[in-house]
Amino acid sequence: MTIHILLTGASRGIGAAIAEALDSADVRLARQSTGAFLAADFADPAAPADLWRRALVELDGRIDVLVNNAGVFEASPLEAAHDVWVAEWERTMRINLTASAELCRLAVRHWQDRGEGGRIVNVASRAAYRGDSPAHWHYAASKAGMVGMTKSIARGYARDGILAFAICPGFTMTGMAEDYLESRGGDKLLADIPLGRVADPAEVATIARFCALEAPASMTGAVLDVNGASYVR
Repeated sequence: MTIHILLTGASRGIGAAIAEALDSADVRLARQSTGAFLAADFADPAAPADLWRRALVELDGRIDVLVNNAGVFEASPLEAAHDVWVAEWERTMRINLTASAELCRLAVRHWQDRGEGGRIVNVASRAAYRGDSPAHWHYAASKAGMVGMTKSIARGYARDGILAFAICPGFTMTGMAEDYLESRGGDKLLADIPLGRVADPAEVATIARFCALEAPASMTGAVLDVNGASYVR
């Protein structure tokens, strides 16, 4: 049977690599981005539900796997005006966590209504466990929330055949990571990664594909690190 997958954040970096890894004869892929494919801007509270409806149409009324990859990594200096800081916090939470939570809920309800299982793959971050810079409290908090949400879904719905996995990359050579490495002194940060380099998006995509299509059911609730041993739990 062809697997129907909704992938968010598919236009570049890790998302584009995941799309490439999933592109096969046995997969039909609905891809979300802000400016192409199924366009959706998750800063808009109406976007997740609208995206879900349009993806269902594109995939003939059935979604088997949800991959939540869309996210932003935007600095919010502590010294900013209070209302600006709060607005930036809420924007990151809306895009990184709330939109993903809405899609997870819609996916779970979809599978419950159909009386069948499904899979959720949430792309979180090393920051969920290690934290991040003083200008990125909101990013770390959003990714920690994603991990907690994944574990809750796994525990709550495993008996229904609904499986959930989280992937926690460290620095990955995407546009966001390149900008951050440059701003924070790349060589110093690389020295903190025992592997000696940041991850390639294809490495993260390999794990995402495994979780989406092949991981055994008993792995549900797993959180998989991809950080070159820069943080081990």
